[in-house]
Formats: sequence, structure tokens, C-alpha cells
Amino acid sequence: MGENNEGYIPKVVGIENFEGEIIHLTDYKSEQKYEGKNVLVIGSGNSGIEIVFDLSNYGSQASIVVRSSIHVLTREMVHTAMLMLKYLPVSLVDTVITKYAKFKFGNLAELGTPQSEEGPFTVRISKGRSPVIDVGAIDKIKLGHIKVLPGISKIKEHTIVFDNGDEHQFDAIISATGYKNVATKWLKVQWACAAGFSKRGIAGILMDAIAIVDNIKTVRGDKI
Repeated sequence: MGENNEGYIPKVVGIENFEGEIIHLTDYKSEQKYEGKNVLVIGSGNSGIEIVFDLSNYGSQASIVVRSSIHVLTREMVHTAMLMLKYLPVSLVDTVITKYAKFKFGNLAELGTPQSEEGPFTVRISKGRSPVIDVGAIDKIKLGHIKVLPGISKIKEHTIVFDNGDEHQFDAIISATGYKNVATKWLKVQWACAAGFSKRGIAGILMDAIAIVDNIKTVRGDKI
């Protein structure tokens, strides 16, 4: 049993009033079901990008919320980076791959996707967030077939209000925002001695390990 087995749908103001369909990506079965409908995908990770691309291919008026900064790469870029990382420091690899991506895709900030100041592999190591692999969605965004929207301010019965004040009507919302961490449910009290469940990369594991040592000190009441 994995520690992340419950789909997470963000609690947005007014979400309970929405009269359209709201599902988590685990319940997304067929893009054909949404043909001709206005569909909003929340979550700009790999799952969200793949879903919004599929929806657009099957005739949906597809939009995606991109609230935080992301790095978009191709599979070839990731493969090249993996080879480079065997011999070069991550900072240099980040510089090369970031320029490669900008040459390939152009300035993605102009399309509404916030860009991180940290390189893609620095982010992967420090925060555990992987680059987004483009499956063809960027071309569709450039063509206007997929809309990129900012964070959500509130949800009404039939419309969604965004952080920039714009308001759009949608028939369905698909949440691609990951899963709830339920490790504490199945680890019981042993959760306090588990490292690596925070999904924050190597830095997160280090922080978990320090917390474990502090917890042991508290329980034993002495120094280690």
C-alpha cells in the first residue's frame, strides 16, 4: 500500500457550489466524454499536461491552471541532461538545458507559464519536483487550442473567477493536483521514524532525518 493513495482536490472558495462535474485525475477515464465541453484542468505537472493535451485532441475547449513556476522539457532534453550530470555539476547542466529549452519553446512566460529562477535539476534535487515533459501541449497553447490560466480566486455555480479577475464558464473541473499523504494512517505511531515521505527530494529526507533524531531525543530524554 503506497503512502499517497487518496486523490487530493484543493479546497477553493465556493467549490461546493459548482454545478458542473468535479473529479480527480484517478476518475478520469475517457477524453471523449468531454467532447465539445469547456473543461478546466487544475495542476500543471505531467499528469495535468497530458490530460489537457488529450482533451484538446478530442474536441474539448481545454484550459489549464498554471499557478506556480514550472520547467518544460522534452524527453530528449532530460536524457541529455542525465548523461551530462555524470560528468558536470548540476548548475552547469541547468544552464545548458534551460537555454536549450528556451531555443526549442521560446519564452514560455509569454504564454502564461511562470518560470523558475532555479534550474530544472536543482529543483528536482532540492524540492523533489520533476520537470514537465512536453507531449505536444506547448504547440497547442501557442495555437490557442489550450488556454493557460492563473490561480483560482473562487468558484461559482457555473463560472470560475481567477486571480487576475477574469471569469470563465466551465462544464467540468479535473483536478490533477496529486494525492494526500496518508502515511500517518498506516504507519500509526511509527510515522515519526519514517523519512522520505515528504516528497521534497534529498533536502526533504535530510530534514526528516533530523526530525527523527530530535524525536528520539525527546522520547529517551537524553542526548545521542
